[in-house]
Amino acid sequence: MEDIIIYLDNMFEALPETKEIKDLKEDLLSSMEDKYNELQSRGKSEKEALGIVISEFGNIDELIKEFDIKLDDKREAFSNITEDEVNDYLQANKKISAYIGLGVVLCIFGAALLILIPQLIADGFIVGISEGIIRFTPSFSIFAVGVGILTYAGMTIDKYKHIDNSFKLPNHIRKSIEYESNSFSRTYKVSVVIGVVLCILSPIPLLTIYNNAAIYGVVILMLIISAAAFIFIYYGLIEVSYKKLLKNEESYELMEKKNKGVFLVAAIVWPLSVFIYLISGIAYHQWHINWIIFPITGVLFGSLWWYIYD
Repeated sequence: MEDIIIYLDNMFEALPETKEIKDLKEDLLSSMEDKYNELQSRGKSEKEALGIVISEFGNIDELIKEFDIKLDDKREAFSNITEDEVNDYLQANKKISAYIGLGVVLCIFGAALLILIPQLIADGFIVGISEGIIRFTPSFSIFAVGVGILTYAGMTIDKYKHIDNSFKLPNHIRKSIEYESNSFSRTYKVSVVIGVVLCILSPIPLLTIYNNAAIYGVVILMLIISAAAFIFIYYGLIEVSYKKLLKNEESYELMEKKNKGVFLVAAIVWPLSVFIYLISGIAYHQWHINWIIFPITGVLFGSLWWYIYD
């Protein structure tokens, strides 16, 4: 009997939980159980009886048509997603999250080179090369690689656009994802705390390195910020992937608004911080103070992510 109940749960889970649907499900369960018992009394095995029952009662579309049940268009549009699709999406999302995090790290590292290279030249570690060439070529090359990785990640994630559409998860898949999500939740929260702490502590190198060597402190600060940014992005996007899969019909629109809002902020804030950093340094020679842009951005972005998704 339990097999029949599980089969019916899977068959009806893509349908709205209206009174008509519930009544149909109860009637169908009663009829299937009666037929199952009758077949077993005739000497059929459990598997044979179950196969016959499912073949006779298992077409949900015909039943809905026969009983003239009207479905809401929005609900009817929710389609099932398979376990293979779920696993493929979660694995791919981890790689995409790493790509996006690496792209942001490279952009920040490229910005750090703009102030590191002149200091290396001034200290005699680099000689015989034009400062303009050696300063801007590596930086913008790394920028280009970072942007390329971000572009590739964006193109790769397009394959999973259907995850952003409305769908229905089978119960056994939902329970599995809920278990994984709950297990990952602690890791996610710890990662956000670590990211925020790194941003707060990032100015410490400036307090321990003085005079001309302070530039190296700024570079170390930016590397710490890049590590914090990677943590925010990598673990944050994995957390979002679980929330996307576990969204239900009622919370779908709210979840989409949250996702779009956070990624819009990320797409604007991080490039804008790099742009302000470059302009203030190149045009106004404020390299000694403009580093503060990155810890501020990191703390604000981490706090925003925590507030929205916690």
